Amino acid sequence: MKLSQPPFVLCGPTGTLIADGVQARYADVTAAQAMMRSGSQPMLLGALPFNLDSPAALMVPRAVQRTAAPPDWPTGPLPAVRIAAEIPAPEEHRARIRRAHAQLAAPDTSLHKVVLARALRLVADAPLDGRVILARLLAADPAAYGYLVDLTAAGGEYSGAALVGASPELLVARDGERVICQPFAGSAPRCVDADLDAATGSALAASVKDRHEHQLVVDAVREVLRPLCRQMTIPAQPRLRRTAAVWHLCTPITARINDISTTALDLALALHPTPAVGGVPADVASNLIATLEGDRGFYAGAVGWCDGHGNGEWVVSIRCAQLAPDGCSTLVHAGGGIVAESNPDDELNETTIKFGTILTALGVQR
Repeated sequence: MKLSQPPFVLCGPTGTLIADGVQARYADVTAAQAMMRSGSQPMLLGALPFNLDSPAALMVPRAVQRTAAPPDWPTGPLPAVRIAAEIPAPEEHRARIRRAHAQLAAPDTSLHKVVLARALRLVADAPLDGRVILARLLAADPAAYGYLVDLTAAGGEYSGAALVGASPELLVARDGERVICQPFAGSAPRCVDADLDAATGSALAASVKDRHEHQLVVDAVREVLRPLCRQMTIPAQPRLRRTAAVWHLCTPITARINDISTTALDLALALHPTPAVGGVPADVASNLIATLEGDRGFYAGAVGWCDGHGNGEWVVSIRCAQLAPDGCSTLVHAGGGIVAESNPDDELNETTIKFGTILTALGVQR
């Protein structure tokens, strides 16, 4: 990451947090969690990987700045960016979906849902500026959680790399006793025609397949929160949420924490990965993801912060690009939830649509 870029930025509906310098770095999630419980540091922030056994990119900042609005960064121009490779090729992704579908349909299966993703390797004619990408993402969807994170703390190939994105999904926030989750699952493409767009959203809200996929996520979040929280409120019906490219089903969940020593980081680690990016049950789905995809890195992990009072905010790291240290190549992912009713062609199309958010921000011609 270029020195002119801050090591951490998170923009959301409640404001923007920007880190100024790094005092300490943590690749070990357990060590970072213990440090926050001890109260020895005022704040921890950064990115969690999809696989929590992999190195994290967590930091203790020297100082932080909070503002009501995102930074006034330029939105361009960017150098030309093109797709260099599809990982895997579309037919292989369909084959992976068919393999997952066979496991979902097996008579002795415990698997109810798995999220499978594919990636695009992009190359640029000159180094990309994460600040410009973030500004473009937020201009396209001001309601999203925009983020830019230095991944150096994870070491190895991540030294000097950065993660930039705009996620629609809040994993968890804690403010005093109050806890909020906003799980997403189930999606449909936006349309230019207003009437067709409204009809698409209504069809998503009525979709048996998507409602089933969404309910699996809500049920899993409820079960994780149940021993940790009280006074849980979960709407009976999901809500429609729209981004620039996609309609989503979303259910806002609120609760009160039982033990004030349970930090926002503790909650994020307990919830991650939700079935929105992993599956049901989590361990079976994660094993299948590892078998079919390999290491996801920081895609479908979480980005956020936790302060010395245990308060904090963590969002799911989707709709993102991982910028290489030289800034001239980047890796982007998109995934979709596979359930028994899933169709491989439809699921491939869903990932293509979800790529749209980051590819549009990068100016990629498709």
